[in-house]
Amino acid sequence: MKKIFAIAMAFAFVAVSTVAFAQEKKAEEKKGEAKPAAAAPAKAEKKAEHPGEPAKAEKKAAKKAKAHQVTGSVKAVDAKANTLTVVKKVKKEEKEVVLSCTDKTKFKGVKGLADVKAGDKVTAKYSEKDGKNVASSVDVKAAPAKKEEKKAEKKEAAPAKKEAAPAPAPAPAPAKK
Repeated sequence: MKKIFAIAMAFAFVAVSTVAFAQEKKAEEKKGEAKPAAAAPAKAEKKAEHPGEPAKAEKKAAKKAKAHQVTGSVKAVDAKANTLTVVKKVKKEEKEVVLSCTDKTKFKGVKGLADVKAGDKVTAKYSEKDGKNVASSVDVKAAPAKKEEKKAEKKEAAPAKKEAAPAPAPAPAPAKK
């Protein structure tokens, strides 16, 4: 019994040491990857020291504005102002995002902003430019029909099916001779 216990402990020790060694190796690899990334900001700082360079860096940062995505339902559409208000739920709270649409905004599921209606489900990709959320693409899925409307459609469709298939006519009786 003591020998089995000793063997089991030896295997456990080998397993634990192997896992610990593998974790140390991964940590070293991550440190190795972090070093080149840390060197990059130093190069950017050297470039910024030259006169006229900060303006170029700011322009590049503005061009590479971080892309965001919002998925929710449409609360309002303002065709005159070319805006779309999307409501999304975040931890039991509703958050509104107002998106500005341009002639470059791509719409999927509809032809344009005029075809978007309140209640439609949308997924929009946008970026912040000049303090506005400018939409680059909007994927629209029509609002689901209300339950009452669905029931009414089913009731109307049911009698139509019965009328479409008339009852078979009785077979003619055989002629007497």
